[in-house]
Amino acid sequence: MPAPDEMYPPAQYGWGWIVAAIGILLLLTLAAWLLIVLTRPRRSITLPGAPVHSPPTAEVLDALRADYLADVQRIEDAHRAGSISARQANLELSRSVRAFVNEYSGVEAPVLTLEDLTARGVHPALVDALRRHYYPSIFQRGPAVDPVRGAEAARLVLQSWR
Repeated sequence: MPAPDEMYPPAQYGWGWIVAAIGILLLLTLAAWLLIVLTRPRRSITLPGAPVHSPPTAEVLDALRADYLADVQRIEDAHRAGSISARQANLELSRSVRAFVNEYSGVEAPVLTLEDLTARGVHPALVDALRRHYYPSIFQRGPAVDPVRGAEAARLVLQSWR
């Protein structure tokens, strides 16, 4: 037994603790690597010689245009019948026109602001319809712009978009 004034040597840890600590560090490193690899954007695989984007055929585009023209007419008829308000009609017209532009050209019109669309150089008919008919009805206080004129603007966008 050592004397009361003698110093004790430091406690020694077994090799198992060192192996466990190294194992935990390796697991943390592996988890971080997996997190980075699994969450990064995927690269698109295109075959050599294959077109990157094949535009839809004229028949598909005409059918798409006809579907959205029918939607605009449905919205206008609903407003004339009094089942939706002028503000709601303009909101639906804006959604319909933006969805058409997205499906027709791939421009992410439903989620872009008017400034974003202008910066991307979209067709002037869309910018005009949004600025003069839909934005004032949706975002400003007071009476909404006449949805019949908004429907005419929507038809102009649908007919002129190329």
